[in-house]
Amino acid sequence: MKNFLTYTLATITGIIIITILFLIIMLASLSAMVASGTKAVSITDNSILVLKSGIHIPDRTDPNPFSGFDLINMTITQTPGLNDILRNIEKASKDKKIKGILIETGLVPSGWATIEEIREALEKFRTSGKFVISWSDYVMLQESYYLSTAADRIYLNPGSMIDFKGLSGEVMFYKDALEKLGIEMQITRHGKFKGAVEPFILDKLSSENKEQIKEYIGSIWSHVIGNISESRGIPADRLNQMADNLVANIAEGALENNLVDGVVYRDALIDTIKILSGLTTDDKISLVSMTHYTRVPDPKKMVSAKNKIAVIYASGNIVMGKGNEYNIGGNSYRDLIRKERLDTTVKAIVMRINSPGGNAVASDVIWRELELAALVKPVVVSMGNYAASGGYYISAPGTKIYADPVTISGSIGVFGVLPNAGKLMKQKLGISTETVNTNKNSDFPSVFRPMNNFEKEVMQTNIDKIYNEFVGKVASGRKMSKEYVDSIAQGRVWSGTDAKKLGLVDEIGGLKTSVEAAAALANIDTYSVRELPVAVDPFVKLLTQLSGDVKMKILKNELGESARFYNQLQELKNLSGIQARLPYFIEIR
Repeated sequence: MKNFLTYTLATITGIIIITILFLIIMLASLSAMVASGTKAVSITDNSILVLKSGIHIPDRTDPNPFSGFDLINMTITQTPGLNDILRNIEKASKDKKIKGILIETGLVPSGWATIEEIREALEKFRTSGKFVISWSDYVMLQESYYLSTAADRIYLNPGSMIDFKGLSGEVMFYKDALEKLGIEMQITRHGKFKGAVEPFILDKLSSENKEQIKEYIGSIWSHVIGNISESRGIPADRLNQMADNLVANIAEGALENNLVDGVVYRDALIDTIKILSGLTTDDKISLVSMTHYTRVPDPKKMVSAKNKIAVIYASGNIVMGKGNEYNIGGNSYRDLIRKERLDTTVKAIVMRINSPGGNAVASDVIWRELELAALVKPVVVSMGNYAASGGYYISAPGTKIYADPVTISGSIGVFGVLPNAGKLMKQKLGISTETVNTNKNSDFPSVFRPMNNFEKEVMQTNIDKIYNEFVGKVASGRKMSKEYVDSIAQGRVWSGTDAKKLGLVDEIGGLKTSVEAAAALANIDTYSVRELPVAVDPFVKLLTQLSGDVKMKILKNELGESARFYNQLQELKNLSGIQARLPYFIEIR
């Protein structure tokens, strides 16, 4: 028995020592990998910058060095953000070692506004005399094709195709599923177009909702077709006929209809790039990734300056509290904006918003700080793919608001949802509740019973109050009458183009234009850009990935494209309080 205990303790001690050594070695290895990933690098002559358009492109490259760490595969692959992509394209236009840009398309959409800004940057790049080539080896999504029309030439693999068919807005409804579960969704709203609640109470779109979706996706498609027509020299009517007839479903059809310039395998593509670079097919050429090129020093980058412009990235749902790196926490952004307002070296603030909205109170907290900031320095709002409802709420105090033509904006409306799970609990699960109150409404709100008429009136009063405040703050910020704002509000969604016509947006432009506008408003010529929020501690991030992020990675690997439905259900579960949010989850493809 004594020997058994001795061997057991020795084994346990050995396991503990080995585990500690493994963790030390792993952390040391990761630290070395991170350190090597932050060092400046150089590239060789005859290099081609590679832009991957078929991946999710966030507004900002995650500043955390562990952001691209995949614990399952033990690799670090950072995804470049829009900010770095735009800087890299501009830097490459002046870099003698870069001969051109190769666009490689993929299967994950990034959002029309993101693509719009990259497309504009590519068109400007071409004025430097360098070439842009696009190539697809499998499927070229409509977003990627739109981006590719900024290229000098578009090529497809012989087995590839273009998903060119027009836009479709798809909405998911939960009414029947909730009824089967025995859950009644009690809805309170203000705004006849506030369709965020429709998936809970209808099994199809209302006529008002269908009208607004048709109008704003029609506006986006009209803009896209107009630019493709100009780039490819094909009349807009003809392009719509091609979309109707799905002529690009095979590579030969795309080529015959002048949607692309050639059908080639990758080896022939590389030879073509070499020739365009002034080389022979026997010469070597280097393909440089965006992530690698970000680490190539930019001689014109202002590293430090007396004057600063703070660029605050606000992406995701607006939530109460501190939030996290995937959403917009009302308290954390309030504190962040206040800090930049009080910093005298910060001469202007650019608020980059990519949000469908969220909690009304959290939106109001952020709005207040931006209003205070706008009293002492220029606050320029740059709208990304979405800046709707709560996303527009926090935009309202902006000195100037910029949006892309394809931005989804507006949705000035408010709603509240209170589920009644009494039937589910009683009939499905056999669970009942009994309540003892000290006052008439002590148990309000309750998810175990329906609201009575008085409680419905109270809810409606609260919703109407928040809506009126929302309209008033938009009217004040945009220098409009409340009556006019109310007439274009009612929860209606607008494209960036239409939002500008209505006065909800000042100018059409992207992130780079917004920063330049902020500098002009602040009357400064030289400045450095401070990108916020700052990264979380790398090792805290690593510990997070050892838990929750691993679960998400496994889910994505297992569910693939269907993982988005899981994410949507998680967002629905986390909705709390009265919401100022974009109507429903909509996929524009």
